Amino acid sequence: MSKLTTAPRDVFQTFMNFPLVEDLDALKADVAIIGMPYGDPYTIDELINDQTNAPTAVRRASKRISQALDRYDFDIGGPVFAGQDIKVVDVGDVPGNAADHVGHYKLAEAAIRKILAAGALPITIGGDHGIPIPIFRALDGEGPITLVQLDAHLDWRDNVNGVKEGYSSTIRRASEMKHIDKIFQVGVRGQGSARTEEVEAARAYGANIITTNEWQDIGTAALLKRIPDGGRYYLTIDADGLDPSVMPAVEGPQPGGITYRQTIELIQGLVGKGRLVGMDIVEIAPARDVNEITSMTAGHIILNVIGAAVRAGYFKR
Repeated sequence: MSKLTTAPRDVFQTFMNFPLVEDLDALKADVAIIGMPYGDPYTIDELINDQTNAPTAVRRASKRISQALDRYDFDIGGPVFAGQDIKVVDVGDVPGNAADHVGHYKLAEAAIRKILAAGALPITIGGDHGIPIPIFRALDGEGPITLVQLDAHLDWRDNVNGVKEGYSSTIRRASEMKHIDKIFQVGVRGQGSARTEEVEAARAYGANIITTNEWQDIGTAALLKRIPDGGRYYLTIDADGLDPSVMPAVEGPQPGGITYRQTIELIQGLVGKGRLVGMDIVEIAPARDVNEITSMTAGHIILNVIGAAVRAGYFKR
């Protein structure tokens, strides 16, 4: 038995009460939900930040977003599974180790590799925005990957305090991986950690930076046309990419963000025009939430990914 994850902590609550599977060597599923609470901290105070509580918070809130998955979902266009025999499991959280505060990245990469090897679609709940980095590594057999990032911030810092795999360096690290091809950064706005040199580095790579204002002006359909058809896509969603009215529980809220409708349209468009090989949602700070709105929205986003994949024929046998 390969022990790369542990059962969800604090409350024994899987996402949507899907079955818990801890033995990834025996994984048989179409979709695997996995929690990655821990990033690569910039300071000792960030070792246990509020984002580490997000996988638990999203799982706990999931019981409020659906009475039963056979109910009609008007965002998806019917029941999530559309009457098909779809198996979704929760494989728990990648654990941390106080004696090795970055060793969990290796566990995370290994866990994603096993999920992919089992033929399942990995959906990850972070954690801060450093956690996609080991996921990107695990996708080296899935390329070329078109990376789509929904985020208020650019995340192209080379390092912060000497740390190169933290939440401000996610897309910079992705750009250095041979299997990552085109990069689309959408919903960018306001100020973050990016300096002029990071913006220039992103543009020199060829990153397609589409600000929130431009997205609002051109619409989601036009945005999707810029992303090549028939690709293999990975979607990483930072909660602060959405407007604070939709996802208030973030550390860096920026006004004028992306709406829930735009987010769902983006997901449905990506899933339908090629192959989504994985997605994550990160940077939720549950202590800042209001009536669990952020965690519930994250849960709805996950269900929309699954529902769109079902309708695109991802799991037909």
